Parts: sequence; structure tokens; C-alpha cells
Amino acid sequence: MLARAAQQTGHDVVFATDERDHWLLRDDTLAVRSIHSMSPQRFLGAIARGSPLFDYATLRAGVDEDLRLIESVRPDLVIGDLRLSLSVSARLAKVPYVAICNAYWSPFWRDAQFDAPPLAATRLVPLRAANALFQLVRPLAFAWHTRPLNRVRREFGLTALPLDMRYVYTDADHVLYADAAEMFPLRNAPSTHRFLGPVIWSPPTERPAWWHRIAQDRPIIYVTLGSTGDPRQLPAITATLAKRSVCVMVATARRIDPGALPSNVFSAAYLPGDAAARMAALVICNGGAPTSQQALAAGVPVLGIATNLDQVLNMQAVTRTDAGLALRGDRTSAADVDRAAGRIMNDASFTTAAGTVATTFARYDTTARLGAFLSELFE
Repeated sequence: MLARAAQQTGHDVVFATDERDHWLLRDDTLAVRSIHSMSPQRFLGAIARGSPLFDYATLRAGVDEDLRLIESVRPDLVIGDLRLSLSVSARLAKVPYVAICNAYWSPFWRDAQFDAPPLAATRLVPLRAANALFQLVRPLAFAWHTRPLNRVRREFGLTALPLDMRYVYTDADHVLYADAAEMFPLRNAPSTHRFLGPVIWSPPTERPAWWHRIAQDRPIIYVTLGSTGDPRQLPAITATLAKRSVCVMVATARRIDPGALPSNVFSAAYLPGDAAARMAALVICNGGAPTSQQALAAGVPVLGIATNLDQVLNMQAVTRTDAGLALRGDRTSAADVDRAAGRIMNDASFTTAAGTVATTFARYDTTARLGAFLSELFE
């Protein structure tokens, strides 16, 4: 969406991504190039272990590949989304580098509160004790996550970044936050950091045959745990929710066979998330920014079942708006989900708060903001 916006404002755009994701651009006029990216399985494994997302070998290989592509394309600007090797390669190529990230990873987010991430080990520890322990070890953990990139930076003669992984995620000449500033107030942020606004986007997905048959006379709950939620929870969650006088739409991401479904549950591998959110009275997701932003943009409250620190941080901001509730994937049952869903659906204040957030989101013309930023930068 952002690449198209840049193209429509008169810029030549080359979109580089792993071949497995080229299907997302099949109907596009963008020039597409292939570049290697970590497999989803490896990425999710690192998240589950709490390890650095990118090790030295991955980052070092990424720098070499980046430089070959930059030499081939000769861009005036590089925009990256969690491709941390650009912290090195763009600087070596002397090309301005823009990083897009979520504001909850900003070192300047004023209200950041780091609770223990939902890891396998945290299931065995009372939550209060886990949070207290994490407060002690977090500075060391965040420093550990900077080691691979700092090793590559030193190898190429670049200064090391501060020992806090938030600086790794936001190291760029310019940082664009894919969030609303009202939800993530910053303190002492440099002028090179600015809010792009929520990037509300869905991949090109066919609507299932049942889409137009779903009953509109009952509230609809849209359930998707995406690529990071525990798919084993889906059957129990949907079976429990189906006992309510609702319709349930479930997106499985092909991670589990939902089996036989009650008559008021409708399932597909993928659904157009923005359209599904607009139909729903409640969105249940993994608490990540993409789906929660789709819901809030539609004025629909969110129940987030967080399974990593990224989602925990995002849901902190959502719950502070009173537009949803957060659960932890490491200690949540289907009954817990059902109780939280009932609480949201029986209390109109959640929908009212979500409507207020939707009004805030509507003030952000994300593509226009990107166009204005590019014009300012090139001028």
C-alpha cells in the first residue's frame, strides 16, 4: 500500500521481498525484486525462545545481499520494515535509510511498561513473580538482543548502538511509526521520528463461499490468531464462543484443521481482515498491531491474546484507550476468552471507546503523510 502511494506520487519504486511473498503483489504494477528473508518458522521460533530475532550470520549475509541490490537499483532512498541489516548496508552505500516500525518499540515512548513476555518458561511462575524477575533482567536481555547487529556494525567500522534493542529496531536516518501518536506519546524524540499513522491493509484474499450467507441478525465475532498465536487454542475457543447467540468467523492461516464446526461457526484459511472487522461486533486476535488496527479503524473493540512482547506492548496501548481487553497466551483458557468476550459484548463502553479510536485513526491519511514526507525529504 505504501509502495503504491509512493508510485502514485511520481516516484519510481522497486519492491524487494522474499519470493514466497511475491503472490501478494501479483496484481501490481510495482517492479518486484527477490531478496532472502528469514523463514516464518525460524522467526517464530526465535520469538518463542526470547532469542534475538536475527543472529550475526543472518545479518551479515543480509548486508551483502542488500549491497548487491542497492548497487543494481541505485536508489535515492531505501525504506525498510524490520530488515535490520539496512542499519549497516544503507550507510555503507551512503543512501538515506527510512525505517518503518511500531511506536511501542520507540526508545522515546513515554508510557512503556515492560511486563514479562509470554514465554514457555513463564507458564510455571506466578505472574507477579515473573514480572518482578523480568524487571531485573530486562536491561540485560535488551542488551543481549543488540549484540548481533553491533558485531556487524563494528566489523564495518560503524559505531555500536546503545545496549537496548529498541535502538536496533529504530536505527535509521528517519523513522516512521505505523501508529497513531495519540496512543503512543513520545518524550524527547528527535525531529527525524514522526508518525505515519495506522497502516490498515489486507492481502488480496478471496472471500469464502459462505461470506454472504452469514447471519446478520446476531452479533458476529471475528477470530484470528494470525501467524503467532497458538493455533491449538482455536477449536476450544470457537466451540465455547459458539454456545453464545452469535456467529463466529474464524481465519485459521492454514495452521490447524478446525474439524467439524457448529452451524454458527464459519471458517476459512484466510479472510479479508478489514472487511471482516467491519462486519464484527468483536475481534479476537493475537493482540498484534495489524489486526487490532483493522478492528479499531472499524470502531470494533479488541480482545488480544498476546503470545510475545510485541503484542503485550501493543495491547497496553489498546487497553489504555478502554477499547479492548488483553489476555496472556501463556496462561489463558477457552473459558477465560469466553468470559472476556462476554464482558466486552455486554458493556457498550468498549464499543464507544473503539469508536473514539476510529475517529482518531480517521484523521490520519497515511498515504498522504508518506507522500508529504517524501516530498519534504527530496526537496
